[in-house]
Amino acid sequence: MPKLIRITTVPISLKLLLAGQMRFMKEHGWEVIMVSADGREIPQIEKAEGVKHEVIPFTRRITPLQDLKCIWKLIQLFKREQPDIVHTHTPKAGLLGMIAANLAGVKIRIHTLAGIPAMAADRHKKGLLENAEKWTYSNATEVWPNSEGLKKFVIKEGLSPESKLKIIGKGSSNGVDLSKFNRESLKENHLVAATMRILPGEDDFIILTVGRLVKDKGIEELVRAFVDSKIVNKSKLVLLGSFEQDLNPLSQEIIQTIQDHPRIVQIDWTDHVAHYMALSDVLVHPSHREGFPNVLLEAGAMQLPVIVSDIIGNRDLITQKKTGLIFPAKETSVLKEALEYAYVKRDKMHNLAFALNQEIRDNFERTKIHQEILANYNRLLAEVGEND
Repeated sequence: MPKLIRITTVPISLKLLLAGQMRFMKEHGWEVIMVSADGREIPQIEKAEGVKHEVIPFTRRITPLQDLKCIWKLIQLFKREQPDIVHTHTPKAGLLGMIAANLAGVKIRIHTLAGIPAMAADRHKKGLLENAEKWTYSNATEVWPNSEGLKKFVIKEGLSPESKLKIIGKGSSNGVDLSKFNRESLKENHLVAATMRILPGEDDFIILTVGRLVKDKGIEELVRAFVDSKIVNKSKLVLLGSFEQDLNPLSQEIIQTIQDHPRIVQIDWTDHVAHYMALSDVLVHPSHREGFPNVLLEAGAMQLPVIVSDIIGNRDLITQKKTGLIFPAKETSVLKEALEYAYVKRDKMHNLAFALNQEIRDNFERTKIHQEILANYNRLLAEVGEND
């Protein structure tokens, strides 16, 4: 039985970004171990995936001494478990996991690339973060960018040889679960709970964004665009995500606006994102940097119209005025116009959402992505066997 170790920096990434993947591999004859920092999600993930979890004390910040300790612990884990494949996801887990797997002699070392922090970093951090990416890729045997745009960026910036890069299917790290993100399968009690939290007026236009409330997710531009828009008194802005003021914080002015504005609703988090999407009229994804955004797959599966920033990742899925609206990243005034357009042109937006839904059903259903990943694991095992 081949053995696979999947690593993310924090456990919520195993829960949200890789849901079902470990169970799928186990059901197809693999022994699977999950690894991340400690967190309250771990018992839930172990139960959902049916595989064991090991804690390595990763941090998301730059912490050299702690990082060296994590590399040492990972080497010990790999030597004990003797995995056939180590597969990492998220920047810090990728860097430390790939270095440790290489030092431990693991033959197949895969890093899934779902976004590059250096893209949105200031000049003081940019060089350091680019070097971290290069170290990750140089210690990997294959790098799997989860979108064509990311692959082109890596090649253009000289971060990795093209020969190491491979896109799984048409992109995405995990596809979308069409049984969960489906209007027919929603539960009435969760819809009622979501409605009670939003408290929409009878004719309110609901604008939703999903994700961490940090600067490089474009939250500041979205809040300003909404507050300045002509539709502010006919709409509600729902921010589904938690503040993360220790990393990439929002300005105090924007936080105050979010907390005080009667037309803005902030909800820390929920496992029932599909129910909020069902109650919304448009999803806005204004991020400054992105891999292949799961939230757009989910919105598309729910036939929810989308407005997105013009960045790598978003462009890999959304085509302007064919499957959604695209505005220049960080351009508040253009985003404001897009919100007003979506309010007035609802039939047009629904047509775009229908086209996106068809594309997602054809290319990004979760089981198809899992099968593609499994086929590539087997390919790599065969290649190693031929070389032994």
